[in-house]
Amino acid sequence: MSNIYDFPLPARLLRKYVSSMFRSYYGEYIVVGRENIPTNCPIIFAPNHINALMDALAVHSIATSGLPVVFLARSDIFKNKFVANILNYINMMPAFRMRDGMENLGKNNEIFERCVEVLHHNKALGIMPEGNQGEERNLRPFTKGIFRIAFAAQQKYGTTPAVKIIPIGIDYGDLEKFGKHIIISIGKPIEVSDNFTNFIENPAIATNEIRDRLSFDLSNLTLDLATEKNYKTFETAIEVANTAVLNSLKLPNKTIFKFVARQKTAKLLITIEKETPKQIAELELLCKEYKDCLQKTNLKTWILEKKPYKSTTLILDFLLLLGTFSVFIQGFLLNILPFMLPVVFRKALKVQYNGFFSSIQFVFAILFTFPFFYILQTVLICCFLSLPWWVGLIFFVSQYLLGKWAFQWYREAKRFTAKIRYFNLKRNKSQDLEQAQFLRKKIIQLIIK
Repeated sequence: MSNIYDFPLPARLLRKYVSSMFRSYYGEYIVVGRENIPTNCPIIFAPNHINALMDALAVHSIATSGLPVVFLARSDIFKNKFVANILNYINMMPAFRMRDGMENLGKNNEIFERCVEVLHHNKALGIMPEGNQGEERNLRPFTKGIFRIAFAAQQKYGTTPAVKIIPIGIDYGDLEKFGKHIIISIGKPIEVSDNFTNFIENPAIATNEIRDRLSFDLSNLTLDLATEKNYKTFETAIEVANTAVLNSLKLPNKTIFKFVARQKTAKLLITIEKETPKQIAELELLCKEYKDCLQKTNLKTWILEKKPYKSTTLILDFLLLLGTFSVFIQGFLLNILPFMLPVVFRKALKVQYNGFFSSIQFVFAILFTFPFFYILQTVLICCFLSLPWWVGLIFFVSQYLLGKWAFQWYREAKRFTAKIRYFNLKRNKSQDLEQAQFLRKKIIQLIIK
């Protein structure tokens, strides 16, 4: 019987393929702190949990080549025997929670023992310390399972450094939409041995200490909107002030630095909420009115940050889109079915939680629809046109490239229509647009003094 941490060649090839497609799924794939991943020692990757399977795939994408990562996942997805066999093959084990029934909690003892075995063979575990997921950008309370496993594995080594918890902060440009950014921030390893002496004397205190350390590190690696009452206000204010904060920090206009600016704004808002709640109350009213103005004008914040567009610029944009429309049509026709079928499949399942959307669509697309349609379309073209094999190979690859081009064209077309809308509102001196601009400035002034 094979071990859960075995990593045979087929599994390695599968992870390479999936990780490659995972990186391509995002418009920008950014990894920070890769040097913080140690080698040849027991590792527990501890990411924040906001986007279902995509969070686990993010960890797999940064793991050292040849290093299997055994993940714990909610037990209910293992109920089907066929699915359970697949999950075991890709190094996943069930974790049981209170909602799974008190009678099942005892099964965790065996699972935890297997986790310790994984670590004692210098392999890696992936455990979501929050235990559950939520689409809001804040950290939820941690479960004790990750710390119980860490200390159990450390017992073999005593106070000698061995087991390490690696905090992983994951930030998504969008939970559902394809082509947005992903930022994977890898924190410095937390040495379990540093708390092991305290654990022998008082397990509860030691567990709280290492939990607080992990919580602190993850908070600094993510966009942690740590507020109970003003989440929507924080979200809107951070969006509005992002460019202004970026400029005040004198940082380049790049995705990673925009993320840094959002983090700084979030911490500032948390401080304001604690020290001057009246200011937050004023900010809440401004943000609500600002969102109403955006809805009326059908605009987004990014376009309000731009200077008024000239008609000549818009004409050039239109001509460029028109000149490349034929390429868009080719990419659209070759990719529309494999792109849309996963969406149809997801809707058929009646998935409500946004954090599951991209996981279902991604897995269904990379394992089934895109490979199937690309192969089918290549075979049909080669057969009907009697093309040589090397032309078929070029066509097979070009389907993917044309698909990415078509998607980018579509995004640029949407931006162009937004520019036209903004141009017309500006020209007609729209009161809603002027009010949105006024409110935007007021929000920024409240945050940046």
